[in-house]
Amino acid sequence: MLTGSCLCGAVAYEADAPLERIVHCHCQTCRKTHGSAFSSVTAVPREKFRWTRGQDRLGATESSPGKFRRFCTQCGSHVMAERVAQPVVLLRLGCLDTPVTDRPQIHIWRSDAAPWYDPKQQFPEKPEGLT
Repeated sequence: MLTGSCLCGAVAYEADAPLERIVHCHCQTCRKTHGSAFSSVTAVPREKFRWTRGQDRLGATESSPGKFRRFCTQCGSHVMAERVAQPVVLLRLGCLDTPVTDRPQIHIWRSDAAPWYDPKQQFPEKPEGLT
């Protein structure tokens, strides 16, 4: 079972599904939504997903026709996305409480990627001056 929650803990969910595939999406919408080079997601069957806390605190934005990004209105964490007519929902891996040991399987929308991010470049664990 997968469990997840927002930063402040007001919103939480469960999914009776395994973590099958991790995807890094580099599209401009994901970059702007998450303020990062990409968004990491996994898909789970809609019928296996349920809110366990705070559904009344969810906000949503329709980022493209029929696609809703759901977030906590208290802390702003984007916890999942869905196309209402699709059989799966997309969980944001950064909000998973279940430990993840799997590695990403695919990068999508690399053609739209941030020009300042190179997935092949290696960096030191903790650069000087950053805490």
